[in-house]
Amino acid sequence: MGIPQRSPFRSQMRVLKKLLRRARYTAFGQKFGFEQILQSKRVRKQFQERVPVYNYNKIYNEWWHKSLEGELDICWPGKIKFFALSSGTSESASKYIPVTNDLLKGNKVIMIKQLISLFNYKEVPLTSIGKGWLTLGGSTDLQKGPGYYAGDLSGITAKKAPFWFQPFYKPGKKIAKEKDWNKKLKEIVEKAPQWDIGFIVGVPAWIQMCIEMVIERYQLNNIHEMWPNLAFFVHGGVSFEPYKHGFEKLLGKPISYVETYLASEGFLAWQDKQYSKGMRLSFNQHIFFEFVPFDEKNFDANGEIIDQPTTLMIHEVEEGKDYAILISTVAGAWRYLIGDTVRFVDKENAEIIITGRTKHFLSLVGEHLSVDNMNKAIQLVGEELNISIPEYCVAGFPSDSFFGHHWFVACNELVDENLLMQKIDEKLMQLNDDYAVERKSALKEVRLSLLSEKTFMLFLESKGKIGGQHKFPRVLKGNVLNDWLQFISKN
Repeated sequence: MGIPQRSPFRSQMRVLKKLLRRARYTAFGQKFGFEQILQSKRVRKQFQERVPVYNYNKIYNEWWHKSLEGELDICWPGKIKFFALSSGTSESASKYIPVTNDLLKGNKVIMIKQLISLFNYKEVPLTSIGKGWLTLGGSTDLQKGPGYYAGDLSGITAKKAPFWFQPFYKPGKKIAKEKDWNKKLKEIVEKAPQWDIGFIVGVPAWIQMCIEMVIERYQLNNIHEMWPNLAFFVHGGVSFEPYKHGFEKLLGKPISYVETYLASEGFLAWQDKQYSKGMRLSFNQHIFFEFVPFDEKNFDANGEIIDQPTTLMIHEVEEGKDYAILISTVAGAWRYLIGDTVRFVDKENAEIIITGRTKHFLSLVGEHLSVDNMNKAIQLVGEELNISIPEYCVAGFPSDSFFGHHWFVACNELVDENLLMQKIDEKLMQLNDDYAVERKSALKEVRLSLLSEKTFMLFLESKGKIGGQHKFPRVLKGNVLNDWLQFISKN
């Protein structure tokens, strides 16, 4: 039986060939023989054999630094005029990710598709779409380098937003330029009564904090007393499950949650229908995807990918298994390990959920605990005990000749530490068979420390990672763990 014409596989092959054609005369395309790959009868196989897998450090050191220095036609035709500054919580230095007009155009197409899909949402007043869109993103005041601008992708996108969107866009150009995050939040709170907000867009932790500040400042019972038309929350970058219980306490009526997967490297996926199990991959636009099974054969104990991993295309994956993503894009990322792990929940419709990061998992003794397991356990415990757990992280530690996990949990309500730990432990054993087995053998101890949400936010601030794009890492290792332990002992 042949592959259908409109299949994700055929779409992806068209995208790959388009990328190779556009970049064949770049330095990268010349080195790896893009012209010869295109002439081959086995384009995909030749591409994977000739082009190595890259992480950020490797592609930056070998290629992207030349674009940052102003050289033309390195990994993508022309000069790169914008770079998205992206810094994961595990790395101290900012990453410079190339952003091209082709990437922004591709992202915009996906944004429009997502906007159109909102008309399929039932029980939601569509009049809200025409109200204000409060976007809590990075500053639009970009850094000027020698021949380029750098800043948050959200800031670059907002700066280049079409003129017709400006009347809807809140907090407006002046506040959006503000780099001091605390000052920006205060200005938003002051302006809040002047706006009629139908949409809020941003990372859950910061959106929740902003809404709490508005409610406190104006002595409201819930945010709908000020913004009665609020109907949509567009979120991404982190699982919403741990936040949902606490977030809904701030609302006067139900709203629709719309998940997106917009990274600095591109708009990878979006939720295209209400109550869908996952997000639909952007497979027919501007990104070519490869999927690496997230297992011991392809990754070492530190989450580093091996040199020649097994790579699958979109038609070869299986539902229910975790994969790391490699992307090739219209901004000159080639077979680039983005660092997230995903799971297909509906292969036919190319729907995925994000399950964690390649380096954010705990498996000291074979417990194979993913961020997805942790998020689910936190959500279930929050619902059972009727408490809000807006932030948490976990670290491994040696315990005599065995091992243990230490949980750090933010909860602003009164709760018994031991009960909370017992409940989280129980849920994890139900969710993860490997964890349940190891809890009876080598994983001897589980500890929990209760902290305020403010402690987590202050730690991010101490690292210079305050603001809309930054998320707290769920698993702490190495230097970040040492810094965290020092920070909480002082505070």
